[in-house]
Amino acid sequence: MPILKGLVSAVLLVLNTLVWGVPLILLTLLKVIAPGQRLKHKVLQGLNWVALNWIGFNLWWMRVWLKPELHISVPDQLSPQQWWLVISNHRSWTDIFMLLMALHRRIPMPRFFLKRQLIWIPIVGLAFWALEFPFMRRFSREQIAKNPKLAAIDRTATEQMCQQARHAPIAIFNFVEGTRFSVTKRDAQQSPYRHLLRPKAGGVAQVLSLLGDQLDGILDITISYTNPSPTFWGFLCGKEAPITLHARQLDIPQWMYAPDHHDEKQHKERFHTWINSLWLEKDGLLDDRTDHD
Repeated sequence: MPILKGLVSAVLLVLNTLVWGVPLILLTLLKVIAPGQRLKHKVLQGLNWVALNWIGFNLWWMRVWLKPELHISVPDQLSPQQWWLVISNHRSWTDIFMLLMALHRRIPMPRFFLKRQLIWIPIVGLAFWALEFPFMRRFSREQIAKNPKLAAIDRTATEQMCQQARHAPIAIFNFVEGTRFSVTKRDAQQSPYRHLLRPKAGGVAQVLSLLGDQLDGILDITISYTNPSPTFWGFLCGKEAPITLHARQLDIPQWMYAPDHHDEKQHKERFHTWINSLWLEKDGLLDDRTDHD
C-alpha cells in the first residue's frame, strides 16, 4: 500500500509539472527573445507566478493526500514584500517541500543555491534557469589552487542573483552545508557536530555583502526528522515520521555589510566564527529532538 501511495504521489508531481510546464516554456522563450530589461523583468514576474502556482498545487495535494505530520514554528511578522536570507540544515529532498509548507506566500518567491547538475532535470531544470536560480559548480580547493579563475564562477552567479534581487523582494535559500547530511559524510569531513556537516560561509557572506543593506533579516531554519534516515521516496509513500521545523529571525550584524572587506582574511574568519557558533546552537537543538545516528 505505501508503494502504491508513492506511485500516485509521483504521478501527481509529474502531472502538475507538465501542466505548469506549458506556460513556463512559453514564457521562457519570450524572455529569451524579449528586447530590453524592462520587458524581461515583466516576463520574470510571470515566471514567478507560474512557479508559485506550481508550488501551491504541490503543497495542496501533499497536505490532502500525504498528510505529513509537520510541526512548524515560524516568526509571526513575515511578509511577501520583504527581503530574506534563509539558511537551513539539510537532511533530505523532503526539506525543500517542508520549507515551502512553512513559508509559501509568507515570504517572497524563493531562490535556492543549486548544484549545476540539477539544470538537466526535465522542465524543472528549465524553470531554475529561467527564474535565474544561481547554479553552483562547487570546485574543490585543489581545483581552485590549480586554476584560481574557477573561484570567480560561483561568485559571479551569486552576484547576478543579488543584482536582480534589488528590483523586487526575494527570499534566498541556502543549505549552507552544501549537501545532505549523512553519518558517512560527517565522519569523512571530521565534522565537530553530531547532527550536522560543516557549514560553508562563503555564499552567506557574499549575499550579505552584496544585499545586506536591503535584507530584512536572516531566517535560521532547523529541520528535525524523527526518522533517522529520511528519504523523499519515503515521504511520497506517506511513511515519513513526524517532522519539526523551527525558524527564528536573526538580525544582521553591522559588520556583515562590509562589501570592501569580503575577501579579507580577518573578515572571512569572523564569518566562519559566526556561522560555526550558529551551527553549534543548532546541533544542541537537534540533540534535544532526535537521534540521527
